[in-house]
Amino acid sequence: MRGLLACAKLARRAAGSSGAAPARVRHLASAAEAAEAELKKTALYDFHVANGGKMVPFAGWSMPIQYKDSIMESTVNCRTNGGLFDVAHMCGLSLKGRGAIPFLESLVIADVAGLKDGTGTLTVFTNEKGGAIDDSIVTKVTDQHIYLVVNAGCRDKDLAHIEAHMEAFNKKGGDVKWHIHDERSLLALQGPLAAPTLQLLTKEYLSKMYFSDFKMIDINGYACFLTRTGYTGEDGFEISVPSENAVDLAKAILEKSEDKVRLTGLGARDSLRLEAGLCLYGNDMEQHITPVEAGLSWAIGKRRRAEGGFLGADVILKQLQEGPKIRRVGMFTQGPPARGHSELVSSSGEKIGEVTSGGFSPCLKKNIAMGYVKSGLHKAGTEFKVVVRGKSYDAVVTKMPFVPTKYYKPS
Repeated sequence: MRGLLACAKLARRAAGSSGAAPARVRHLASAAEAAEAELKKTALYDFHVANGGKMVPFAGWSMPIQYKDSIMESTVNCRTNGGLFDVAHMCGLSLKGRGAIPFLESLVIADVAGLKDGTGTLTVFTNEKGGAIDDSIVTKVTDQHIYLVVNAGCRDKDLAHIEAHMEAFNKKGGDVKWHIHDERSLLALQGPLAAPTLQLLTKEYLSKMYFSDFKMIDINGYACFLTRTGYTGEDGFEISVPSENAVDLAKAILEKSEDKVRLTGLGARDSLRLEAGLCLYGNDMEQHITPVEAGLSWAIGKRRRAEGGFLGADVILKQLQEGPKIRRVGMFTQGPPARGHSELVSSSGEKIGEVTSGGFSPCLKKNIAMGYVKSGLHKAGTEFKVVVRGKSYDAVVTKMPFVPTKYYKPS
């Protein structure tokens, strides 16, 4: 898809510069335009374009990678002022019924039952081998209502996985049904100005909402699901809003911030989550990586460790006892920024792991990366080499997050 869209631009340029375009060029242009048309668009698509958004294909959607400012400028502005992200490509859904919690707990590692009403946590959907199908924020609205958000790129497989297990659960006498919130859009407001800006648009006291708390409230007169969470390491919120109100809410947020909060694209979102040491599914977590290997053991509730009861529990609980063979680490690297699949090697040249995410940190002004190494080489200060474009450069393990997080928690 990405290659076809690149061809589209070249074909259109050729057509525009040569008068009558050759048949092959016209075919390329029409094929690429068809591919472009197949991309799904969020409710804010026209708003992005009008504000200079550079649209790219992402997980089957046309999404802004950046706006008029650079990705580095957007990243820094989010940490100093604020950023507003369109994340409506992600999939929100509700599970309801008396069996909602036991059903979900058969699929994820979290102690959902142990959550207080109106609170949530990060969790992982696992397969029979303990590998990660997807990561998700799951919220216990009540004992009979669970709200969760899954990744755009995993939507189809996640929904098929949930539906298949839900049918089997209900056939055995379970009581759970679902609703996929395709009628709603999702905005992420992140950074130091997130709370003071949003407070101007609601009567609810946001100072009483802490990290991972959830409320159903009116914002700018619209019925919203509000979660104090995000993917940047900053304080902030994810706002589920009826799609017909999404553009007006985005405009109101930008206006109330006096334009200090800026529209921010996927490019800066990736830099921000990497600086915060957060996994990107498909890079840092995949079907063959367990939550223990990914450094997410903390997300496995104490009761779940004792009882198991989720897919792949035997593998995961064994790793908790004996330790995993590989571990996710953060590292500082020299030379050109290390990207995904860059090899990590010992001083003698032995392969010891691989980079899964990496780049130049706009806030630290140095190269950072995440990856997996053999257990024993995961401690802070461990040195090895990273291979970039055939050359070896120094790398050293460091604790994550790279940039301190600023989640709003009770003091």
